[in-house]
Amino acid sequence: MKLLPLFLTLLLVILGINLTGCVSVPKEPVGVQSLEPSAALRFSDIPVPAGFKILPKESFILESGGVRAGILKYTGKADAQSVVLFYRKQMPIYNWALLNVLEHGDHMLNFERENESCVITIKPAGGRAKLVVSLAPKSSIPILEKKAE
Repeated sequence: MKLLPLFLTLLLVILGINLTGCVSVPKEPVGVQSLEPSAALRFSDIPVPAGFKILPKESFILESGGVRAGILKYTGKADAQSVVLFYRKQMPIYNWALLNVLEHGDHMLNFERENESCVITIKPAGGRAKLVVSLAPKSSIPILEKKAE
């Protein structure tokens, strides 16, 4: 009869583990859609949400001697907050470090890595978003310190 309490305790522990394992924690904030990266990229290391269309007349790319620069403009059906979350998740995968985020109507995310900087601007437009991806080399000119007088 001493095995019955031990068996019941073990059964309760197993049930407790199984029941808590079934609880799901939401990955995204409520009301924010999860966006996937597009397979077609203008820059192979800067993702764009799937379904976003490039605006070719408003975009340009310059690549010469290992130096890249460009402004790419896109439009797509997504709320701005979903696009912000997309870039916060995706850019580190491509070795971009987030420097800062500025939000006031529009959203601006600044990223950098060893030789380049990338600014992502998201402009909400009534259930759609306009996306501007700006890529440029980092300046090699040192910032001059102001001399004390």
